[in-house]
Amino acid sequence: MPEPVLHSVGLCPRTVLRAGSWGGGGRGRGDPPAGGGGGSPGVLSRTSRWGDDGALRAGIRLHFHALVKGLTAQSASKAQLGLGHSYSRAKVKFNVNRVDNMIIQSISLLDQLDKDINTFSMRVREWYGYHFPELIKIVSENYTYCRLAKFIGNRKELSEESLEGLEEIVMDSAKAQAILEASRSSMGMDISPIDLINIESFSSRVISLSEYRKGLQEYLRSKMSQVAPSLSALIGEVVGARLISHAGSLTNLAKYPASTVQILGAEKALFRALKTRGNTPKYGLIFHSTFIGRAAAKNKGRISRYLANKCTIASRIDCFSEVPTSVFGDKLREQVEERLAFYETGEPPRKNLEVMKEAMVEANEVVAEVKRKQEKKEKKKKKREKRRLEALAAAAEEMENSVLEAEVRAGAPGGCLAGGGCGDPAVRGPAVPCPAGFVGALSPPKHSPGPTGEGSSLRGPGIRLLPGLGTGHLFTLGFPFRKTT
Repeated sequence: MPEPVLHSVGLCPRTVLRAGSWGGGGRGRGDPPAGGGGGSPGVLSRTSRWGDDGALRAGIRLHFHALVKGLTAQSASKAQLGLGHSYSRAKVKFNVNRVDNMIIQSISLLDQLDKDINTFSMRVREWYGYHFPELIKIVSENYTYCRLAKFIGNRKELSEESLEGLEEIVMDSAKAQAILEASRSSMGMDISPIDLINIESFSSRVISLSEYRKGLQEYLRSKMSQVAPSLSALIGEVVGARLISHAGSLTNLAKYPASTVQILGAEKALFRALKTRGNTPKYGLIFHSTFIGRAAAKNKGRISRYLANKCTIASRIDCFSEVPTSVFGDKLREQVEERLAFYETGEPPRKNLEVMKEAMVEANEVVAEVKRKQEKKEKKKKKREKRRLEALAAAAEEMENSVLEAEVRAGAPGGCLAGGGCGDPAVRGPAVPCPAGFVGALSPPKHSPGPTGEGSSLRGPGIRLLPGLGTGHLFTLGFPFRKTT
């Protein structure tokens, strides 16, 4: 390679042409072995310290943006980064239906909505309580109270005709009758129409927020059944989502030991106990599960430790299994129930090995069924795609034929367009290419083909032969052709 080229890629010729460096007995760390054909002085060796011509490739890679016109160093780095991301996405299995980020955001929004709806409902109670204070004692649920405040409005206008609407809201005829009687003897003050309009508007906002919260909870339940079905079946969707959110991701939760999962969410109490040398907490977020509430006071620590152990197993199964299934979660829940019964009655629970064997058999059946449905769905998808492509191809062919037919009908009506040995001005119609040796079947030919088979013309229903076209160009457009002998 010329010396200026080597300098242009940032290499010194002495770096590549290691003259006399391998001829002597002293060998460096990067020199080739003795029997590897260590070359003559001044000869470019194929094995250098960087591999086969590694120095040259490294220099070209380093100064590639200077060698390619219009390429900057920043663009090259962005291209390398994009290539790396594409390669990683292709190599790593990624399922958009099993992304736990949506669960983290959903449970955070759900907790925030609970706080906001509580605050707004208390504001509606206080605001509407000036006009109808007895309603607070009759109805305690926030959502129902806001619906009643919007439905009743001015309590003086409430009558027997409104009893059916009240029963529909409170789902209790006795409560509806009590509301009606309380409105007749209420001690609340009168309210102006403009104040009543604002109260009803605010109540509508609280009702819409409550309805949105119900929809968000259904969405969270569906996402948890896709991402962590075993954890959801064991401890519930809301508590499982809080564990995932507190850990940061399902993978982080799966990496935690059972002792960490047990006190997850009670970090303040843990460090305070360590600082003051007091008793450490027995449970954190898992306290909200039903198992700990059902256990006796002396058994709460034991059942929380056992439940944290099962939660760790469930999270690891959900994180690393290819096909998510709730079979293991149901079996783990049965084990916790049996452990609760053991604490209360002394009945010994089943061995973990037996339960896991049963779960493995059921899980294999469920996975086989899911895979069979996925294959069936994939086959249907391929069939639909094939039909769609065939329909597109048929439509494109029909459009091409219609365009060609329109061009044929719009052709010049006079003179022979063949330009070959024909010269017959009596032939009319547009020019259509016809291969040699074929004649129109609808009318007899007037001429015989020329010596080359091209440039001849046929007297048919508007058929002409263009010069320069061989036998591969045949457009019938509804005109049948027959081969002449």
